[in-house]
Amino acid sequence: MENRDLFLLEFRGEIVGSLSKDSSAEELFQNKTIRPIMKLQNDLFIEVFINYAIKQKNVFFSLPPEKKMSYIENVIQRDIKFRNSLKGMIIALFTIEEYAEYITNSSNLNKRMMNLLIERLKSHAQLLVTSV
Repeated sequence: MENRDLFLLEFRGEIVGSLSKDSSAEELFQNKTIRPIMKLQNDLFIEVFINYAIKQKNVFFSLPPEKKMSYIENVIQRDIKFRNSLKGMIIALFTIEEYAEYITNSSNLNKRMMNLLIERLKSHAQLLVTSV
């Protein structure tokens, strides 16, 4: 397990965001763990969302920009299976220690993860196009 954890930490790269002594435990976990994983997984998140939108009858692609933003938010908040899949893509890259920390406050950390993911997808909306 030690080799896996070291590999993951090196693979993910640098901490994203600022860390200070005033930061909450959740904020520290977000910037130390969640953000680097999301940065690493960014291209995969985009492809997964495009695939999801295609399977949902391509409705997303014909929406005006402001409706696309609402669509992204609604899908991630309301489609439990899809949300759990996205969470799994993040949690799979936790170290054992990070997972132990995550399960002590999973509800709040899940909210943070999904909010960060919603914002990430919204900021990449121009990349969310189908090639079909």
